[in-house]
Amino acid sequence: MTKADLVDRVADKTGFTKKDAAKFVEALFESMAEGLAAGNKISVVGFGTFCVRKRAARKGRNPQTGTEIRIAARKVPVFRPGKALKEAVR
Repeated sequence: MTKADLVDRVADKTGFTKKDAAKFVEALFESMAEGLAAGNKISVVGFGTFCVRKRAARKGRNPQTGTEIRIAARKVPVFRPGKALKEAVR
């Protein structure tokens, strides 16, 4: 499902125009990204939890040359599905 498909479904289910639904979906994603960037945890009951985890620095290999390289530490977004979502997907 693409973002456009999601906008179409939101428009169909709410009765809003596609333009208004697109604004809603975009605002939701922007708000979530801003919250995660600020270090907040986002919990949507029945759906899941979004959070940011720190990934430690590690050693890796360049696949072309085989030389060892250092991969820097970074923060990555993580999603953990809730029970209701797990049940719905089964």
